[in-house]
Amino acid sequence: MDKIIEKAQTLIEALPYIRRFAGSVVVIKIGGSAMVNEEIKNSIIQDIAMMKRIGMKPVVVHGGGTAITEIMDRLGKETLFNDGLRVTDAETAKIAEMVLSGTISKEIVNSLQGQGIDAVGINGKDGDTLIASKKIVDKGDLGFVGEVEKVNTTLLDTLMTNDFVPVVAPVGTDLKGNTYNINADYAASALAGALGAQKLVFLTDVEGILKDKDDPKSILSRLTLYEAENYIKDGTISGGMIPKAQCCMDGIRKGVQSVHILDGRIPHSMLLEIFTNEGIGTMMTR
Repeated sequence: MDKIIEKAQTLIEALPYIRRFAGSVVVIKIGGSAMVNEEIKNSIIQDIAMMKRIGMKPVVVHGGGTAITEIMDRLGKETLFNDGLRVTDAETAKIAEMVLSGTISKEIVNSLQGQGIDAVGINGKDGDTLIASKKIVDKGDLGFVGEVEKVNTTLLDTLMTNDFVPVVAPVGTDLKGNTYNINADYAASALAGALGAQKLVFLTDVEGILKDKDDPKSILSRLTLYEAENYIKDGTISGGMIPKAQCCMDGIRKGVQSVHILDGRIPHSMLLEIFTNEGIGTMMTR
């Protein structure tokens, strides 16, 4: 009986959050283990389905670097990186688009529809959703790696108005028709800002933003944009935590009300973060 009562109390605790976020857009970037572990992926899909059922408007953005590398290996094509970014020639761009827009996107769509949720897979080229330009770096040439210059929300708005969950592959095009592979984190930030999202959620393989990358207990559960900037300056946030913090900061600067970094390996981490008083990851606000 105690367990049953505890379940009821959890539902009661969630009610204010359900009322608050009903009708709001939440952009969810799926990456890390969620892309390769079926159990984790199923938990995330269930969370997205629940969010949709209670009136939220989820938009899914996904990466797929591991899958792209696997296909390139099969084709005998060398994978090159420059400062953590994949060097993308014209052939690699085609492979990335095939894997992201074909295999991965359709797997997520199929999983959502298995939960009774209508979903549609698109990439940034569809409806000119993501207009990109070539990313310029200090050392070398990344090829067809792009940065988001403009977001056109017409197609996304149409899909959400008609009760579909958009699943977006981070592939864009420039005004000359060139195809660009775009970092999924920054594609998600750009989409969230353009859509006026209430929340932007990054599902990763870490607990959140940590003061000490080797100590999971050093998690920063809440911080502001200003605090994050200062933590990076004074070295409190360092190493591999810096890119994660910068993605959150990018979302806040683009107008998202709150950005969350969650450990996607924890079952139902999104529901625990959004619909409980304690939360489990890092939440950044302005």
